[in-house]
Amino acid sequence: MIEQPLALPCGKTLPNRLCKAAMTEGLATAAGVPTEALNRLYGLWSDGGAGILLSGNVQIDRHHLERPGNVIVDAEPNAEMRHALQAWAAAGTRNGNEFWVQISHGGRQTPKAVNAHPKAPSAVKLGLPGGQFGEPIAMTESDIEAVITGFARCARVMCESGFTGVQIHAAHGYLLSEFLSPRSNQRGDSWGGSLENRSRLLLEVVKAVRAEVGNDFPISVKLNSADFQRGGFDFSESLEVARWLQGASVDLIEVSGGTYEQPRLLNLDGIEPVAEQAVAASTRAREAYFVDFAQAMRKQLDIPLMVTGGLRRLDAMEDTLASGSADVIGIGRPMCVLTDAPHQLLKGLSELPRYENDLSLLPRWLKSLERLKLVRTVAGFATQFWYYEQIAQLGERGKVQPEMSVLAATKSQRAREALLLKERSTSA
Repeated sequence: MIEQPLALPCGKTLPNRLCKAAMTEGLATAAGVPTEALNRLYGLWSDGGAGILLSGNVQIDRHHLERPGNVIVDAEPNAEMRHALQAWAAAGTRNGNEFWVQISHGGRQTPKAVNAHPKAPSAVKLGLPGGQFGEPIAMTESDIEAVITGFARCARVMCESGFTGVQIHAAHGYLLSEFLSPRSNQRGDSWGGSLENRSRLLLEVVKAVRAEVGNDFPISVKLNSADFQRGGFDFSESLEVARWLQGASVDLIEVSGGTYEQPRLLNLDGIEPVAEQAVAASTRAREAYFVDFAQAMRKQLDIPLMVTGGLRRLDAMEDTLASGSADVIGIGRPMCVLTDAPHQLLKGLSELPRYENDLSLLPRWLKSLERLKLVRTVAGFATQFWYYEQIAQLGERGKVQPEMSVLAATKSQRAREALLLKERSTSA
């Protein structure tokens, strides 16, 4: 089934059921302009055979980034920016695949080095050690309206630049996800309280984006199945929001989960215990982290669904599609090294590599420390830098360095980030 096309509600047809999932690149300039490195990276991924490429976070506000090096579209682009966006779109579609842009706002998950006082639904600070995130400021009504305008403008600019769809990021603890969660959204006005009010911003963003891009342009939403936090956004609420999105002309929902505080998206445990959800408990025994949640949604929804996270075996992907649990399979970390993973699967490769099984921040003689939850979580996050570095190597050199250690990759990524922050402060 992975080779079969998929018709979307907007009338667009995907060439197959495989998607290069969204992964942060950090390869834009300090000012958020796409670079030749991004073009090279997405050209390689376009050659790789996926029906859809999803970009990493493209931010609608330069003061609210996921990390330095994000592409930023928070104003009408000048000639240089327009040319850079068009070149990026052309590279990422050179083999006739879809290339959708993931548009986002970092909210309170903006690093402190970027913004010490990011805007958020409420002044509720992230419950993470280390001091990497600042004290958020509750948004005003005008701030919220500016966010709606910003998402719509970014989507229109991307449509005009040659990208073939957008994904609105409403998961993983970024701004729209923060509004959905009663833990981070403690407002007493029409943007908080009831689920209807907490969902209002997301639905207004979808409405505004649709008005800007027209009826035949694909709009996807990345939605948490749950935050997996006590008192957070849960599965019953996610299902209701998904119903509303289906009625709001959304073409595809990517089912995900977790936040920085509870990083289930990386199959990692947070500091606090995981809040279990009222769905089949078989998720832990499956390859894919969120298949059971998608399957439960499918029973009540007709909208196409996508799952990402953990799927490596071809037979598991085929079973997921054949059962109707999902319509599109997202492939993430394997494509940081094996850029033609979709082609390999389409040709019959039985299983993608699990690079994460061989990665560790700690030397073997210190591995016992991973019994401690905090150490295990920190080490898990550190392995992400290895993937970040492979993405950077692909963009800058056109080839990976899989022999690089997690520690070396972490040092390299920190150096890149420091340089971008220095350039950002100089130009401010």
